[in-house]
Amino acid sequence: MIDATLRIGFAGPLVTYQDAGRPGHMRFGVSASGPMDPLAHDAANAALGNPDDATTVEISMGGLSLECISGVLSLAITGADFTVERAGEKSSAWNVFSLEQGEKLTVRGGKTGSWAYLAFAGSVEAPQWLGKSATHSTSGFGGGQLVAGEKIHVSDARLREDRHGEIERPSFLSTDNTVRVVMGPQDRYFTDSAISEFQSEPFTLTSAFDRMGVRLSGPRLNLASALSIPSEPISRGAIQVAGDGVPTVLLADHQTTGGYPKIATVISDDIGKLSQLRAGDQVQFVPISASDAIQIVRDTAAAREIYLAAISEPKGTLEQRLMANNLISGAVSGDEEYEQS
Repeated sequence: MIDATLRIGFAGPLVTYQDAGRPGHMRFGVSASGPMDPLAHDAANAALGNPDDATTVEISMGGLSLECISGVLSLAITGADFTVERAGEKSSAWNVFSLEQGEKLTVRGGKTGSWAYLAFAGSVEAPQWLGKSATHSTSGFGGGQLVAGEKIHVSDARLREDRHGEIERPSFLSTDNTVRVVMGPQDRYFTDSAISEFQSEPFTLTSAFDRMGVRLSGPRLNLASALSIPSEPISRGAIQVAGDGVPTVLLADHQTTGGYPKIATVISDDIGKLSQLRAGDQVQFVPISASDAIQIVRDTAAAREIYLAAISEPKGTLEQRLMANNLISGAVSGDEEYEQS
């Protein structure tokens, strides 16, 4: 095992180092941060045999280009359906491949999705804050935002040819535009018409979309009367409504407290799905009970564990994969003659 170094040629806005996040500090005003799409982040690491909290690069629609200037290593990319060009050859995301000295990698926004995850076979030497490399986008704490000219250093870089090839995508996630929510905690303060429209009318994601949250365009969600509530803790997925009746869904880098009323909260299983939508996409909120949300999370956790374990298994070397397939019709082993096809 040797070290590898990659030089960044270009990095769009909000291209950052992320690990699994920084939980346990919200009482001190510190957001957990971490990936916008946690499952895609974990899948990229699993495909390389990395720990699930290993550092990846989260790539926004702005894209990323880099060049390997020393060493050789394997990389995995998951998440959005971005376009990947490696050493002059184009491919799609959800792949494991190698990059060696002198070769370039370019990732560009594709037809769907907002965030892709680039994982490295080895240990990324990213700055840490409170023991984590997850970047809080507004403060810059953590690994930080990638910029042109900087270098990515990967210690103990490994070439994992036994893992190269396509990564199976998770089949247990819904792909429609519905997002499940648990109503509240302040839904009782909204007018009946606001509740009805929230649950039945589609909303559109606006361009006011970053790692903190996304503003929605749709029916005005009015309060029944003037409301003053003290600031209280806020969870990821909370849908808070400002005084103008416009809702905002809070995402990975959300503030830890706030005083706007919250009409509902997106269940954790659908946050990655919502985060991968783009400005202009529509979403339909579907209310479910808290008990149903808990059961969904438990069921998905089991499916997620099975899926990540499956894609973390090596595929075998090229020779082993060739030997496992009968590439010549009628070929036999030993001293037997080849049959004529």
